[in-house]
Amino acid sequence: MTRWRLTVEYDGGPFMGWQRQNQAPTIQLALEDAIAKMTGERATVHGAGRTDAGVHALAMEAHADIAKPLTATRLREGLNALVRPAPVTVLAAHPVADDWHARFSCTGRRYLYRLLDRRPPPAVNRGRVWHVPVPLDVARMSEGAAHLVGLHDFTTFRSAHCQSASPVKTLAALTVERVAEEVHVRAAARSFLHHQVRSMVGCLMMVGRGQWSPDDIARARDARDRAALGLNAPPEGLYFVEATY
Repeated sequence: MTRWRLTVEYDGGPFMGWQRQNQAPTIQLALEDAIAKMTGERATVHGAGRTDAGVHALAMEAHADIAKPLTATRLREGLNALVRPAPVTVLAAHPVADDWHARFSCTGRRYLYRLLDRRPPPAVNRGRVWHVPVPLDVARMSEGAAHLVGLHDFTTFRSAHCQSASPVKTLAALTVERVAEEVHVRAAARSFLHHQVRSMVGCLMMVGRGQWSPDDIARARDARDRAALGLNAPPEGLYFVEATY
């Protein structure tokens, strides 16, 4: 039995998220079905995170235990052939120690959120950015983001369905920058609450368009109440960027 580390890229648009669900397309199921076709084994694919419906990944880390002898190249190429036409690609496959775990061995996760703040809607990037048809003030958004960095109770920015034992998290970084016609929000932490990044971005967008002041982010944080949330950003602009170990 070999434990394989898989680095996976995917377009989350056609899926109901990462995690396997009954009668619904998910990234986990697409990979597990491809492994079964290739090896005859029903291996469980464990991911570093559990992205929601519509959320994308540039490099999701995952692992699966497979008994059939395989080379890394054969596994990668075989999965990429068998997962088609689903928009999922295995970028790399490596054997790892039996105690390595994609989720529990992870020491950090990074996300990117893309906002397109121009009047015309996207065509090429439709489903891959959040279209906000007014200019956003990046400086004000950055000022608001600073209120969320560090150790805080993120109850306001947590889904009502979040299963985390505690709402207290340490946000290592939250940055906002202008990239051509887009505004990019980048978040880094050891772990995140369900909907935390989307909730933070939704409130920062309100700051950027002048509906909130930067200090309103701190007031929402300190309220520790989901009712104080301004807005939850849609999933299509969110990307899982990297897991570190």
